[in-house]
Amino acid sequence: MAAVPGQLVWEMVRGNNAFLVKQFGRGNAKVQFSKEPNNLYNLHSYKFSGLANQKTVGIKSGGSKDELAVVVSLSKPKKVNKPICATRKTVMKKNLVKMAKSVKSQVEDNYYRPDLTKPALARLSAVYRSLQVAKSGTKKRNRQAHK
Repeated sequence: MAAVPGQLVWEMVRGNNAFLVKQFGRGNAKVQFSKEPNNLYNLHSYKFSGLANQKTVGIKSGGSKDELAVVVSLSKPKKVNKPICATRKTVMKKNLVKMAKSVKSQVEDNYYRPDLTKPALARLSAVYRSLQVAKSGTKKRNRQAHK
């Protein structure tokens, strides 16, 4: 099977697909979201599309709730016809600074998708913050005078 150009795929799935979420506010659909895998901002656009682009970047939480694990998945453009081998997943269990450096080196420094560096770091930060567990214990009291 020959590889299909990304622009053609985008023209086919742009109007309607299973991952599209249309938000109708005040009678018009100004913002359209997408639930497709490897879409960093979850926006329905060609730049962030995980379906239409051959090189995609995806960041999600991984592992159990006990540990801080983030899974970074990069697609392999030469393996597009073999879905099992089409993505390379990396599990990271480091602190945020080391994970950010690793994501930046994988996305930007290897000339993979330098335009997705900022969205990838933003998604990494959001996923890492969501994995943080609030410390339990005594709550701080308000220091203002009670009336």
